[in-house]
Amino acid sequence: MGWIKVLLADDSLIVREGLRALLDATEDVDVVGMACDYDELIACAEKLAPQVVVTDIRMPPTFQREGIDAARLVRKRHPGTGIVILSQFDDPEYAVALLSEGAAGCAYLLKDGVAAGDQLARAIRTVSTGGSLLDPKIVEALVRPLGEVDLSPAEEDLLALVAEGRPIKAIAIKRKTTCADVAASVEHLFFKLAKQATGGGDAGVRNLRRLHQAIVDREEQGEMLSRLLPGGIGDRLRQRGHGAGEVERLIVTVLISDVRGYSSIAEASDPSSLAGQLMQHRTVATDAVLAEHGTVMQFVGDSVMAVFGAPDSQPDHPDCALRAATAMHRAQFELNGRWASAGMPSFELGIGLSTGLVAAALIGSKERAEYSVVGDAVNLAQRLQQFASCGETVLSEATYSALSRSPRAERLGPVPVKGRKELVTAFRVPAPPPNK
Repeated sequence: MGWIKVLLADDSLIVREGLRALLDATEDVDVVGMACDYDELIACAEKLAPQVVVTDIRMPPTFQREGIDAARLVRKRHPGTGIVILSQFDDPEYAVALLSEGAAGCAYLLKDGVAAGDQLARAIRTVSTGGSLLDPKIVEALVRPLGEVDLSPAEEDLLALVAEGRPIKAIAIKRKTTCADVAASVEHLFFKLAKQATGGGDAGVRNLRRLHQAIVDREEQGEMLSRLLPGGIGDRLRQRGHGAGEVERLIVTVLISDVRGYSSIAEASDPSSLAGQLMQHRTVATDAVLAEHGTVMQFVGDSVMAVFGAPDSQPDHPDCALRAATAMHRAQFELNGRWASAGMPSFELGIGLSTGLVAAALIGSKERAEYSVVGDAVNLAQRLQQFASCGETVLSEATYSALSRSPRAERLGPVPVKGRKELVTAFRVPAPPPNK
């Protein structure tokens, strides 16, 4: 069984030792180090390369948000590191601060619950593979913007709809009334809350604060939607309120990457360690695609699929796709160097590019939607990447011809390609030189 390497950080020696004792009883977790303040946490993370950091929020020197700030820095330097924040505060503000740069690989737990059962161990396992977890009390505070206030059930329902960001027209339709009636009700509700707050009532202040927090959380959920769906699609859904099922015919360039020999790597690797490597690989690949305004379509195992020219048009999409492929190779070379020093296997990347007509659509239900592009260009990109060795990119003839400048490349073919009747001509671009 693989061990998950964990770094503990808390200014209290008693808490650190208590957490160590708790985790020592867990068969798949190995506490590799402990830290007592911000600087020691950063230094230990650099030295020990833990898969998960478990940290308190408030630590020396200022006892403000050192734990969250240190966790952000560790994740920036080492993408894929899981973070578990332990706090005695059930304030949603801290959870939002932790999740503001992405929820994947993050957990927020209250200290008074970690000793019960295996909550901490489950959180560590979850974040080590890219999952996220919030303490139930935090979830309740985030999704319910109401405190102990004197509001009628109708007012509570209206406040919840406002906190969700629903426009007046949508609320009017839901409540089967007019926009003028809803606007008047909202104005009356806000007047009531303000009167409670200015009158010195704790409930009124708390309610306004939680309303604000709920609105912030809705923005977080919107950002999460943008991360779950390809770039631009989440914004379309939020701003337009429609788009599902609409089909567009577009000329795009498709990028598909693949790790050579991944099955053999997986067979010989610890699953937890491999999950961390895969997360880091996907992170640098995504960064390379987004830097060239591409859309990350999906991750399938070790493969990354991206498209340039959808959902928004991109006149120079072949050039953008080739630059993204080059950046992916260089970023992976750098990752491989760091992995080698840690005794981890390298990922040898091959990439295929293909330009052509596709049909693009957002298909799914209200629970799950997937933006898809289909067409011969997608299938050809998948086939062409198989001709690419480590660091190489293979371009279709259409992609090569559409570039503003022809790169140094080896002409392939015409050659047979699986699943196609006609022979294919392609161009293999060698591995780029490493960044200096």
